[in-house]
Amino acid sequence: MKSIIETDKLTKVYNLDSQHSVVALKDVTCQVPQEKLTVITGPSGSGKSTLISLMAALDRPTSGRVYVDGEDIAFSSDLFQARYRKKRIGIIFQEYNLLEELSAVENVAMPLVVTNMKRAKRFDLAASLLEKVDLTDRLDHLPRQLSGGERQRVAVARSLVFDPQIIIGDEPLSNIDEETQENLFSLFIRLKVKGKTLVIVSHDRNFIQLADHVIRLVKGRIDHT
Repeated sequence: MKSIIETDKLTKVYNLDSQHSVVALKDVTCQVPQEKLTVITGPSGSGKSTLISLMAALDRPTSGRVYVDGEDIAFSSDLFQARYRKKRIGIIFQEYNLLEELSAVENVAMPLVVTNMKRAKRFDLAASLLEKVDLTDRLDHLPRQLSGGERQRVAVARSLVFDPQIIIGDEPLSNIDEETQENLFSLFIRLKVKGKTLVIVSHDRNFIQLADHVIRLVKGRIDHT
C-alpha cells in the first residue's frame, strides 16, 4: 500500500520546567497508507494525541520528521503548515472545539469565511454536510442545545468543509451513544471508499477491526508485539 504520511524517528519532549520534562513520543517511525482507514490505539498517555497533532502540523517535534507525500512538514514554515492544514486535512477534535455562540450550521460554515465563497453558498454547503451526519433538524441549534453525540457530528461535518484529502480524528467515537457510533462508523467507511485517508485515534474494538492499518503506541513508542 502506498503511504501518504510517514514519520521517521519522531520524538516529542515537553519541558515542564527547568528541571522536569516528559517524553511523549520517542523514535516513532510509522506509515499511514493512502485512501485507507488507519486507527491509532494504545493506553492512556501513550502519545496518541501527540502523534496526530504532529501529523496535522498542529505542533512541531523535538526531533525526527513527518513526511506527507514525501515532503517534510515538520519544520516547514508557519505559512506552509497553515496552508497544509487548510487545504489537505480535516481535523476532528476530541473536545469538539465548537463556538458556543454560533449555531450548528454557523460552526460548520465558519472556516469558509476566509474564502471568497458567498455567504449563502457557505451556508448551503454547511447544511449539506450536516445532512450527511443526520443533523438536518439541528441546523439552528447552539452547541449547548445539542447532545454530546450531536456536537461530535457537527465537529465531523466541519472537518469536511474543505473536502480534505486526509481526515484526522482524536477519539471522535468516545462519549457518544451506540447509535451515533454506528452512524460515524458508516460515514468514515463511505469517506474511505470515496478516496479519503482517515487517521483516527480510538479504543473501540469494533472500529479497530474495521481498520486497514493499526498503529499501537505504548509509553510513546510503537508496540510491535
